Amino acid sequence: MAEHKWLQYIAFASVPLVLVLGNSMLVPILPDLAKQMKLSELQSSLVITLFSVSAAVFIPAIGYLSDRFRRKAIIIPALAVYGAAGIVAGFAAIWGSYWLLISSRALQGLAAAGTAPIAMALVGDMYKDGQESEALGIVEASNGAGKVVSPILGSLLALIIWYAPFFAFPVFCAASLLAVWFFIKEPDSKSEPLKLKQYLADMKKIFREKGRWLITAYCTGALGLFLLFGVLFYLSDLLEKPPYNIDGVLKGCILAIPLLGLVITAYLTGHSIKKDGKKMRRCILIGLSLMSAALIGCLFSYWLIYVFIGFITISSVGTGLLLPCLNTWITGSVDSSHRGIVTSFYNSLRFFGVAAGPPLFSWLADRSVTALFILLAVLAIVALLFAIRLLHPEKTANPAS
Repeated sequence: MAEHKWLQYIAFASVPLVLVLGNSMLVPILPDLAKQMKLSELQSSLVITLFSVSAAVFIPAIGYLSDRFRRKAIIIPALAVYGAAGIVAGFAAIWGSYWLLISSRALQGLAAAGTAPIAMALVGDMYKDGQESEALGIVEASNGAGKVVSPILGSLLALIIWYAPFFAFPVFCAASLLAVWFFIKEPDSKSEPLKLKQYLADMKKIFREKGRWLITAYCTGALGLFLLFGVLFYLSDLLEKPPYNIDGVLKGCILAIPLLGLVITAYLTGHSIKKDGKKMRRCILIGLSLMSAALIGCLFSYWLIYVFIGFITISSVGTGLLLPCLNTWITGSVDSSHRGIVTSFYNSLRFFGVAAGPPLFSWLADRSVTALFILLAVLAIVALLFAIRLLHPEKTANPAS
């Protein structure tokens, strides 16, 4: 029985892993892509940005479909389209067709909307109490692990030929599809799908009753990822410049240090919280406090690279405390017939947070690095104050099914 549980966990973990690989694995080849296809920096960046924006836009609609139909009926076709569009993107890169490339990347983003966000809702359908938080901790750890390995893997594959990551990704996608197909047994729905009018009326009621804390949780999760990946983008840019001049696989290994902090903390947090509301609130507040303190530390150390990496790692540990708790709280806040859309709104904001981080950090850092880290510390402190005020277990508990 325990072995079967871990096979399910591995299948669930594979979904956010391929979601990350489909985007982050391409980051190291963007300079080669721009050179080979004669693109501007803006044009090459759209290969990443369009994917994230497309996913963020379509996640709520696909979340509704997953409530209307079965979750696996969404996840499996989404993984198939995700992989197939990756192959098309690879051929577009070979043929030098920019418009085919960004169109296929936008299609990949649409398909990505039906992967990890819906898997999160399915975890809520299948597990309760400690097992739910453990599974969601593994899902979040897998998401972080994908961000650790994908730049390194992308750099290694590019040593073969620059467009190799496009064609390697569908292999991982196929493996995830098979794992979901064979190892995850979706429970039968206990009720008929709601008609759209009733569904919308229910959602209006949910957000009227729970909206203050749900929106706070959504924004806190999005802010956590915005801060994490914005700071990592800044660090990546810093490492490439003199006096460091670090690029390629070595740079990926350095960026992996704070991400490993997130991965290990997310797994341990998910394993330990056992859907205990008070413990989750405590982890959220500690996580936001660590992020706030670390960002203040970054303000006074961004020119001292080793100290700076240390503070970023502390901030990542705070994010690792934060996200599994928010995931568990949000997925358990409603019943299964509304869980898809509630978790999808959350994941949509997470995508926007990840997509907005790098360009906004780049724009602000060009003007004043000091002002950038002051703003980040203030945002983290504001999020902490909102969490103290609005995230309370006795107000968010729900006998979800």
